[in-house]
Amino acid sequence: MLVFSKAKLVFLSVPKTGSTAYQEALAPHAAFVINHPPELKHSPVYRYNRFFRPMIDRFIGENLDIVAVMREPIDWLGSWYRYRQRPDLDGKTTSSKGITFDDFVAAYCHNDQPAFAKVGSQAKFLEPQRNGTAITHLFRYDDRAGLEKFLQERIGHAVQTKPRNVSRLGDLTLSDQTRAKFERKFGADITLWNGIGDNGNFIPAPPRPKP
Repeated sequence: MLVFSKAKLVFLSVPKTGSTAYQEALAPHAAFVINHPPELKHSPVYRYNRFFRPMIDRFIGENLDIVAVMREPIDWLGSWYRYRQRPDLDGKTTSSKGITFDDFVAAYCHNDQPAFAKVGSQAKFLEPQRNGTAITHLFRYDDRAGLEKFLQERIGHAVQTKPRNVSRLGDLTLSDQTRAKFERKFGADITLWNGIGDNGNFIPAPPRPKP
């Protein structure tokens, strides 16, 4: 997560969307950067709203714009699948080595997800809060030019990123049955992805109803 006080902008780091590369490129221009631990670096909207927004409202100002990046949902899962095949996870319950991508996505769709398939949800990460805290600019992962143009205009500095944490290639074949199951269960992710337009414009999801 990065906060730019002069630009009145917060950049939330959605996992597996190139966030580390952007943090490294933008850190010199940010008022503050959260790199560690991962739970804070990758603070979703609800965590930002609860722990960081009150401080930012007081010392920087209210109603800062919030920008984030979203990856096509199946491609996002593919990145997680490949990432969890890395050698340092061998023998651990979080390793996806030895299973197919189809099995990985099928496990992700279970109500009781096994450890290797617990990777969260982009729609949940980006979900607006009841007090109005929400993403204001959402860019597609493959719209790097649009995001970098937006950031340069807001921050006043050119953005030059270098690849970081690139997962190795792998077979991401998915059966029609598993794809259909995913689309039924994670329709919110697909709807959000399909609602992203040019220049970071998108159709925001409604906040969660009050219990």
